[in-house]
Amino acid sequence: MTSTADPVEAATQAGDCDIALGEPSLLARVVPAMPRLRWAQSTWAGVEPLLAPTLGRHYVLTTACGVFGGLMSEYVFGYLIAHERRILERFASQRDGRWDTTAPGTLFDKRVGLLGVGSIGAALARTAKHFGMHVSGYTRGSEGCADVDKYFHGRAALRDFARDLDYLVCAMPNTGETRRLVDRALLDALPRHAVLVNPSRGSIVDEAAVVEALRAGRLAAAVLDVFDQEPLPPDHAFWQTPNVVITGHTAALSFPRDITAVFLDNYGRLLRGEPLRCRVDFERGY
Repeated sequence: MTSTADPVEAATQAGDCDIALGEPSLLARVVPAMPRLRWAQSTWAGVEPLLAPTLGRHYVLTTACGVFGGLMSEYVFGYLIAHERRILERFASQRDGRWDTTAPGTLFDKRVGLLGVGSIGAALARTAKHFGMHVSGYTRGSEGCADVDKYFHGRAALRDFARDLDYLVCAMPNTGETRRLVDRALLDALPRHAVLVNPSRGSIVDEAAVVEALRAGRLAAAVLDVFDQEPLPPDHAFWQTPNVVITGHTAALSFPRDITAVFLDNYGRLLRGEPLRCRVDFERGY
């Protein structure tokens, strides 16, 4: 597909193409004008812009699954370690010229709950085990990750899932079933010392409920990479809420070296008539 900033021109150039590679937000502009499209490879893990039925579903859509587990692990455990080792607090003490002897915590024997145990959740579970953590997984049905100590299914199990966690980490796609899953009821079920980390989808979290929980001291801290509206508006309550770290949708970027490997693998499968990896179910949304 020829690259162009003009969606009308791009659609004209793409009309005869049967394969597409790109960001879902850009592909959504031209897919309706691609009647011959057989396969589109997303450069993102999420494909929300391409899920609207009005865009057509006459082609196979695949995601960049299996690419982001390592990057997400770096992000999540970077902030978990920072929280336990009090890195930001120690830097503040250094800046103020104070000798800080406050004892640090440790990840060992702590409990992490993963909302979602797909390829990213499984990578997080493996990393958690490296630090000697207990891992709980909330999932739609799959129990294929051996690094998860206990699985929970269905909204009725959310309180039991959350009640003894030290860290709650979101690793789910944006679907009708996951929207606002992290609501006031779930936050209230967490221990007051728990930390929320969301590097997956802003829609999973009830932002007002998180603000309320943090300000009331019912949640110790939150590390948030994704939001309902991006960029986060200057007047959003998160900017003035204590114990929030905002990271601007940078947790796991799409690097060409990683996406190229996924595309080439699927292209070879297409040529050989084999099933493509990471195929999206349009109805389920992932």
